[in-house]
Amino acid sequence: MAFFLALCGRRRQITPHIVERRGDITEAGMRAQPIRPAGEAGPFRLLAAKILLVLPILTLALVALFGAPALAETHAGGHGVGNGNGGLLDLTRHPAGIAALAVFLLAYALVVVEEVIEMRKSKPVLLAAGLIWAFIGLAYSGTGKEELMADVARHTLMEYGELFLFLFVAITYVNSLEERGVFNALREKLIAMNLSYRKLFWLTGIIAFFLSPLLDNLTTSLVLGAVVLAVGAKNPAFIVLACINVVVAANAGGAYSPFGDITTLMVWQKGKLEFWEFFAIFIPSLVNFLVPAAIMHFAVPNETPEPHEARVEMKNGAKMVMALFALTIVTAVTFRNMFHLPPALGMMMGLGYLAIFSYFFKHYARRIRRTDILFDSFRVMERTEWDTMLFFFGIIFAVGGLGVIGYLELLSRTLYDGLGATWANTIIGVVSAIVDNIPIMFAVLTMNPLMSEGQWLLITLTAGVGGSLLSVGSAAGVALMGLARGQYTFFSHLKWTWAIALGYAASILTHMVINADKF
Repeated sequence: MAFFLALCGRRRQITPHIVERRGDITEAGMRAQPIRPAGEAGPFRLLAAKILLVLPILTLALVALFGAPALAETHAGGHGVGNGNGGLLDLTRHPAGIAALAVFLLAYALVVVEEVIEMRKSKPVLLAAGLIWAFIGLAYSGTGKEELMADVARHTLMEYGELFLFLFVAITYVNSLEERGVFNALREKLIAMNLSYRKLFWLTGIIAFFLSPLLDNLTTSLVLGAVVLAVGAKNPAFIVLACINVVVAANAGGAYSPFGDITTLMVWQKGKLEFWEFFAIFIPSLVNFLVPAAIMHFAVPNETPEPHEARVEMKNGAKMVMALFALTIVTAVTFRNMFHLPPALGMMMGLGYLAIFSYFFKHYARRIRRTDILFDSFRVMERTEWDTMLFFFGIIFAVGGLGVIGYLELLSRTLYDGLGATWANTIIGVVSAIVDNIPIMFAVLTMNPLMSEGQWLLITLTAGVGGSLLSVGSAAGVALMGLARGQYTFFSHLKWTWAIALGYAASILTHMVINADKF
């Protein structure tokens, strides 16, 4: 479950250079960082800090000084028209709206260069979200529509709350599986099979395609990336091709499952597609993986690596945690499909399963005097990637604020009314290789263009697999660039972007042919 990216998410939302997860991935980053004396900050960080300190005061002052008269004139002139969102004011040309857009762009620019300035991505977007809604509050002050604006804010908060609870439980289970040694055992089992490079190329890709919908693309890529590095240590060409293959497969696999990626989860929770409807894009997703894999196959060395013997056992209770995770997924789907309740409620019930199991297992371990197998669910919960969760909050509220202002309606008219849904959804997928797919998908859901089931499936597909076009387009790619530092790079991936693009185009065409009745 590419809970996304919460581990993810995006796919990029969940980039590993800020995630304390595995021994070979540190909080400081995947790349070696220069060591500065204590208390000494780099010039980029100092500049960013100054901007973030001055920006709120300056922008609020400008809006307060110039925004109110402009708004008063707008209402006096009778031009405060609704922007299509239930009578909300059109603030796209208002100083408050312009300031909000500028703040959002600046905050996102800081997210893009987070490795350079060494600032976690949640910090600028949290501040930006607060500022954007402060601007909106100032603009609506005295208009008589304050409650309407507040209702939108409360609805956005509810949407985030459901996403947060869902991801929190999913991340807890994935961390529990890691703590019980499940992923290490899988990795060592694959290494011990002593397959040829070409067989390993296909096996890791296929496993990534089917594992990603159940876990997430980040965890999947890290587990299989470790396998690739272990068996291909003496063959850099294999490492590059296998890493690209794992990235493409992990992203493609996450696209056809409601749990496969943060974006698919958002579409499902929004009610745009039912649980089983997502599987209509299974074949297009498979095509997206197979086309570039078939092309790269001939470049993979036709050799067999040296044998490797290793044995790693899972800890006691690992199989029970896996069973409870499966039961939790079933519970969430049942709550949504049968009881018409938020799936997050079912996930929280699943967290209860894990907590009760932890209680009895802890007493069992103490009774048999095996403190080495103790399992504490609350200790596992402490490992939640809070930077990722807070990033989601900032992005959802910032994009939601731009929707209240009216910018998303303008974008919707330009893309969906101007180009048509098919071209718009295709372009959005390509853009998701550069811009995080979570704000893109949330923007589409907020715009809520009138689309058929086929088009909603198309945007789900393109937003999920578009990030494979570039190595930095997804959490899976970023993770492997750090894990295979100096071997799998941006440019080594870019060399095969043409093949990935063929798979992207082929998946869209396949979807439009086999699911023609859904358009």
